[in-house]
Amino acid sequence: MRRFVVVGACLALSLLFSAPVPTSAQEYVLELGSVVPPGSPWAVQLKKVKAHIQEKTNGRVKVKLRLGRSNERSLARRVASGSMQGFAGSVGGLSSIVREVNVLEAPYVFDTVEQADKALDDPKVLEQVRKILDKRRLVFALWGENGFRSYFSRRPIRMPEDMKGIRYRSQEAVAHVEAYKAIGASPVTIDVANTMTSLQTGVVDGFDNTPLFAMATTWYQGLDDDERNLFLSKHSYQPGIVVYSKKWFDTLPKDIQEVLLSIPYDLTTWGREQVRQMEPVLIKNLVRYGYDVHEPTAAERNAFKAKEKGIPEKIAKEVGPSGQALLKAVRAALSK
Repeated sequence: MRRFVVVGACLALSLLFSAPVPTSAQEYVLELGSVVPPGSPWAVQLKKVKAHIQEKTNGRVKVKLRLGRSNERSLARRVASGSMQGFAGSVGGLSSIVREVNVLEAPYVFDTVEQADKALDDPKVLEQVRKILDKRRLVFALWGENGFRSYFSRRPIRMPEDMKGIRYRSQEAVAHVEAYKAIGASPVTIDVANTMTSLQTGVVDGFDNTPLFAMATTWYQGLDDDERNLFLSKHSYQPGIVVYSKKWFDTLPKDIQEVLLSIPYDLTTWGREQVRQMEPVLIKNLVRYGYDVHEPTAAERNAFKAKEKGIPEKIAKEVGPSGQALLKAVRAALSK
């Protein structure tokens, strides 16, 4: 009798350890790739997103932040193919595989951060963004922010004519390339990792980005001390964005999907506030580092807007009906 009890106990233990792990206890990995530098406001925002996801899934989703990567195009493609689970970066970086979102970064679509917030948070705009991403096997999570981009260059800039012949590092996005061409500059597409070297060796004479990104990447140091100029054109608002791989997302249980789709809006607004609060301080720091910072007059800014007029519509037409629908939704949101 004792022998049967022992055998029965062993059999029970064997079944227990060989049984499949219940779905509710299964763990998943969310590897989130980004070029954002560690310690930056974007990195802090992503850490908050990580903490929220892990808490709300009771640790069933392990978020691994891969910060400081070199190439947004490569990261975006990996996420679309399913070899990485998440992308956190600029809309411009994502536009290499989602061409329609170029309309969001086209010049002077937004004049103020309030306009950008109003449009990007509009339900109709979000609906269009989700549809476009779905076609590329991506799932929208939340917005981030890089902010308004301006021109850093060796030469002082006041009017579009001053841009003629200047070789600018351009992000690999059609919205940025078209904007440079319209004002007579020469865009050279270079990824994040190679921009500093290109500035130091004279391959390019400047770049456009936000004061925050220029400081976080130390690109501002790429221009010589006596050739540091910043023209605060604020010509292109650049949203940040977090997306998931749909291939991976579709394998998840419903309750985890719901957590990933319901990141608190407070994390978006917090990220925006952090970036915006820092800008005045960063501009003062750039002056300390020898930059001649010029805030354009209304006439100067209007001269650039006139040269770049129609680019959003041109890009929307080139990328097709979904790009046109997105731009239409943005315009409608701004008109409310």
